[in-house]
Amino acid sequence: MRNRVLALFSIFKVRCYSPCTLIQVGTGLLGSLVFCLGSVCSAQNAGAPAAPVTDEVVLTREATDSAPPVTITLQDAIERARKNYAQYITSLNDTKIAHEDRVQARAALLPSVSYLQQYLGTEGNGKTPNGRFVTNDGVHVYRAWGVLHQDMPAGFFTLSSYHRAQAGEILAEAKGEIASRGLLVTTTKAYYGLIVAQRKYSIAQQVMTRAQEFLRTTQLQETAGEAAHGDVIKAQLQFDQQRLAFQESQLAMENARLALAVLLSPRLNENFTAVDDIDNTPALPPFTDVSVIASRENQDVRAALAALQQAKSDTTIARAGFFPTLSLEAVYGIEANAFALHSTNAALPERGKLPNLGYFITGTLNFPIWNWGSTGSKLHQAADRQAQAQAQLSQVQREALANLHSFYNEAAVARSEVRALQEAADLASENLRLSTLRYQLGSATAFEVVDATNTLSLARNAFADGQVRYRVALANLQTLTGIF
Repeated sequence: MRNRVLALFSIFKVRCYSPCTLIQVGTGLLGSLVFCLGSVCSAQNAGAPAAPVTDEVVLTREATDSAPPVTITLQDAIERARKNYAQYITSLNDTKIAHEDRVQARAALLPSVSYLQQYLGTEGNGKTPNGRFVTNDGVHVYRAWGVLHQDMPAGFFTLSSYHRAQAGEILAEAKGEIASRGLLVTTTKAYYGLIVAQRKYSIAQQVMTRAQEFLRTTQLQETAGEAAHGDVIKAQLQFDQQRLAFQESQLAMENARLALAVLLSPRLNENFTAVDDIDNTPALPPFTDVSVIASRENQDVRAALAALQQAKSDTTIARAGFFPTLSLEAVYGIEANAFALHSTNAALPERGKLPNLGYFITGTLNFPIWNWGSTGSKLHQAADRQAQAQAQLSQVQREALANLHSFYNEAAVARSEVRALQEAADLASENLRLSTLRYQLGSATAFEVVDATNTLSLARNAFADGQVRYRVALANLQTLTGIF
C-alpha cells in the first residue's frame, strides 16, 4: 500500500507553492498518507495544465506580502479591535436596542392619531330607505374619521414603564462600557504579549549566539591544550539548549502575532508592526485619586443600580394591576349616507340638509374584580426580584471595593518589581561579561560561564514579563476607573 501511494505521487507530481506541513497518517498495513496544509497544491500530469484553484479553502490568511507593513500603536490596536471584537459589537447593538425601547416606551405614553375612511354598501329592502342590516341606517354609509386614542393601563400615571425602559438603557450603556474596558484588557494583553514575545525572541537569539561563540572558544582552547574536553561538552550542551529555547521563542512570537491579528483584522492580516513602547512605563496615580475616580466611574455598580431600578419599576407595574384601567377615544369626522359636510336624511327628507360633520367620545373604565390571584402572584414575584437586585447591588459594591484595593496593590507591586527586575537584568549582563573574561584568562570554569548565560536569559525574560504584568495590572485597574 505504501509503495502504491508513493507511486501515485511520483506519477502526478504533487507541487506545493507555499511551505507545507507534512503529516504521516497510519503505519503498517495502512501505509502513509501525506497532506499539504496551509498551501495551494496542484496535482498535474506530465505536461498537463495545472488544475484551477477553487474557493473550497476556508481558512486562509490574507496575502499582503507585497504591501508594506502597517505600524500600529496600542491605541490603534484598541480602535481596530473595537471594529472586530464580537462581544464589544454585541454590547453596542444592545445599547442601541435599549435606546429604541426607551423611545417606544415614551411614545406609548402619548395618544395615537389615525385616520379612517370607509364605504359601507348595503343591500336595500325595496320599501324603506334603510338597508337590510340593522347596523346601517341607509343603503350607502360613508365614514371619514380622525381618531385620537389614548390607553391608560396600570402604571400609566406613575410612568413605571418608561422608567423601566430608561433604566434598561442605562444598564445597556453600563454593560457596553464594561465590554469596552474588558476589550482594553484583552487588547493590552495581546499587544504587549507580542512585544514581549519579540523581545524574548531577540534575547534567545543573542544568548544562542553567545553560546555558539563560547562553544567555539572552548573548542579552540581544547585544540591549544588550554581547556579540558569537559568544557567543550558543557558548551555544546548549553548551545543545544539555547538553540531549542530559540525555536520555542520563535513559535511563541508567531502565536502571539496570530492572537493579536485575530483582534485587529477580520481577515487575519498579519502584515503589521507593533510599536515597542513598553519601556515608557506610565505612572500610577495615588490611591486616593484612583478611589475617587472609581466611585464615580465604576460601571459594575452603575449596572447593578440600573438593574435595581428596573426591579422597582416592575414592582410598581405589578402593584398597579389591582387598580382600574382607563381608555379614551375621540373621533371627529362624518358617518353619513352621503360623502358630504351636509346632506338630506333619507328617512326625514322634510328636514332638509343636516350637518354631517361632528364628534363623539368614548371613555372606558375597566375594574379588575377577580383573576384567580395572578396579580398578587406577579406582585410577589416582582418583590422577590427587587430583593434579589438589592442583594446583588450590595455584593457588587463590596466586590468593587475589594477589586479596587486588589488591582491597585497588584499594579503597585508590579511597578516596584519592574525596577528590581531591570537592575537584575543589568547585573546579569555584567556578570556574563566578567565570567567570559575570567574564563578566557583561565580563572573561571566553563560551568560558571554557562550558569551566567542561563542567568542572563532568565533575568531578561523576567524583566520583560514584569513589564507586561504592570501594563496588564494598569488595564485591570482601569476597568474600575476608566482611562486615567
